[in-house]
Amino acid sequence: MLLDQRLYPRCVHKPRPLVQSLNVKLSLTSTQKKRPFKVYTNSSEIETHSIIVATGAESNWLDIPGEYEMRGGGVSSCAICDGAAFYQKDVVVVGGGDSAMEEALVLARTSKIVTVIHRRDEFRASKVLAQRVMEHPSIRIKWNTVVKKIVGQKVVVSEKDTSDEDSMDLDNEQMFVTGAILSNTETGEESKIDCAAVFVAIGHTPTTSFLKDIVDFDEDHDGYLKTLGRSTRTSTPGIFAAGDVSDAIYRQAVTSAGSGAAAALDAERWLSEEGLGNEQAEFEAELLAELMADDQSKPAVDNYNAYDDAGVNVSGMKESTTGEL
Repeated sequence: MLLDQRLYPRCVHKPRPLVQSLNVKLSLTSTQKKRPFKVYTNSSEIETHSIIVATGAESNWLDIPGEYEMRGGGVSSCAICDGAAFYQKDVVVVGGGDSAMEEALVLARTSKIVTVIHRRDEFRASKVLAQRVMEHPSIRIKWNTVVKKIVGQKVVVSEKDTSDEDSMDLDNEQMFVTGAILSNTETGEESKIDCAAVFVAIGHTPTTSFLKDIVDFDEDHDGYLKTLGRSTRTSTPGIFAAGDVSDAIYRQAVTSAGSGAAAALDAERWLSEEGLGNEQAEFEAELLAELMADDQSKPAVDNYNAYDDAGVNVSGMKESTTGEL
């Protein structure tokens, strides 16, 4: 999602539809000396003084048979998210970097056996992480091996817990992982490993290609945006980075949420520093004008009495009540 700072208070205080095509191909054509920025989507053009980039990062996949079909059925790229579902079951982790080591160690806490599949004869991960993985009693390693195919079986998923087979929806089937076909990179020999899940940990690609030549990228982490200091500001004034587009380390939803809040604050302060107006005040004035217009459009009702609609005669009620008391 690419969120215009001008829409931020509207999203918080008065929900209204955002541009639906911001998650598809777009381009920015502007320089830091020329504002407002122009954001082009496949169906619209938006002018804005500030931009918060929160388009995230996509997991890299193996692109092998069975991988796409069984996502959500045992194929995952996040052990922290899905690992607990495979308690005391055999699982596979594909990769050899720091991410793969961390995934394997997380899964080893709950899974029965964790098998790490790596295409080389040594890990690319840091020595400390690699050593922990190789010495862990619940982790096995297959060197010089790649996954050729993920195999599974169809299971009828019933929304209701019932033993009545006639009540099951046979069209509601899902593929679940039962194993993987492996291939040795040196001999070409194929083998099968039984497992309940395959965790792919071969890196992430930030969705930032549309910002090429507009902002600076992190030299140490390919594809990630470079931010200034501990802020969310990028090299181009008015453009801010939130979440996985600039975070190559944590990549968690909770850290992204915090980063998004920081980016909103940075953008608001920057707009104030640039003398571009008080966005909150403008929104409140606009909302007040809309409410007043709504009131004026309603027909005036003079001397309305709810008791008249109920057919109750309240004449003298105050005096009689007072007398009784």
